[in-house]
Amino acid sequence: MKHSKRAGAVRQAWQQGVILPITLIVLVAMTLAGIALLRSVDTSAVIAGNLAFKQSATASGDAGVEAGIAWLIQTAPSGSLDQDMPGSGYYATRQDALDLTGNKRDSEGAGTADDDLNWDNAAAVVKLGADAAGNQVAYVIHRMCDNAGPLDARTCSTQQTFSKGYDEGAQGAMEGYRPPKFDSSATRAFYRITARVSGPKNTTSYVQAVVSI
Repeated sequence: MKHSKRAGAVRQAWQQGVILPITLIVLVAMTLAGIALLRSVDTSAVIAGNLAFKQSATASGDAGVEAGIAWLIQTAPSGSLDQDMPGSGYYATRQDALDLTGNKRDSEGAGTADDDLNWDNAAAVVKLGADAAGNQVAYVIHRMCDNAGPLDARTCSTQQTFSKGYDEGAQGAMEGYRPPKFDSSATRAFYRITARVSGPKNTTSYVQAVVSI
């Protein structure tokens, strides 16, 4: 009988001794799970914030495109769009070798980045004032031509437009109907407007549009 009581006491003491490390292990696991959950929530908040900054920067890029279109419309009647105007962020050729993202690309392996567009150079691009969200917008315009000079449909991307009138001297099959007459045409060049937006937290976004003037 005494032996049985002693064995029971030993088993009870052993069981009580096992509970402590098990409890510690559970507490450690719960702590690690809590830390992981906290980090996951923080990461999600950071991603959501970055997406919001990116969307804001992209929306602000429209201001650069609209400013470029307004400049083209204002300048086109002067007939000066056949030559470069770096001070106005305008180039009469498409400059295919130019890296518009400003990533310092070395195309010839010479350790230089002469084909990189410096968006901080006010003599090469047009920089607009920062908007209410802190986004700085700049834009550059390229005429889609191989060479500067007068517009040439053979080396430029162009659009042919026609002015439609009506031949008052001709009578159609229906009474009162006058068939249309194309009395004039014009060749319009295509222009590529690239806007770069740099915003808070190193946010950078690019917006491009191709228009014909």
